[in-house]
Amino acid sequence: MIDLHMHSVFSDGELIPAEIARRAEVLGCRCIAITDHVDQSNVERVVEALAQFCADDKHKVKVLPGVEVTHVTPGKIADVVKRARKSGAVIVVVHGETLVEPVENGTNDAAIDAGVDILAHPGLITPEAAQKAAKAGVHLEISGRGGHSLGNGHVARTAMEAGAKLVFNTDSHAPRDLVDRERALKIVMAAGLTFAQAQEVLANSQTLVEAKSGAL
Repeated sequence: MIDLHMHSVFSDGELIPAEIARRAEVLGCRCIAITDHVDQSNVERVVEALAQFCADDKHKVKVLPGVEVTHVTPGKIADVVKRARKSGAVIVVVHGETLVEPVENGTNDAAIDAGVDILAHPGLITPEAAQKAAKAGVHLEISGRGGHSLGNGHVARTAMEAGAKLVFNTDSHAPRDLVDRERALKIVMAAGLTFAQAQEVLANSQTLVEAKSGAL
């Protein structure tokens, strides 16, 4: 199990990074990314704090420093993504056009154009954007988080038709949000995919991690 979208007390999560890592380890995770919310005001501070934890951490689960660029206007997303990577973010996520928050129109396209790793909970993503994500190697997220998960069926179907890669993440903010592999597979299958397709979705996370940070 790999989970590349999680939040700590460095943004709006309930847990410090060490407790996230320990709880994920107990649930069978081999790798996680802590991707706290950032914008122009805090991106360097958050990445540097997470990178310091990841460098010193001794948990058995591999922890990667990341960010979720959140509610940044589309015209500024590329710059914040660039700053995050320069500061040491291994996994860069953008908070997509979820059905349950007033994310600005154009965010999905701007995130894909910026070459992010994961476009989180992209809501009613268009076929054209999904096709662009497929060409750019941007992964589209099936979300385990309540509310954001309302678009999972549409995201899964649109991504499959476009040939875009899917990943599953919990978008955890609290202990109750964490899941094990069995639960993750069920959530992905509930989006309309077969068991074999769900297994492939979970495997995509490992491929992404290996491309970004080396073999697990």
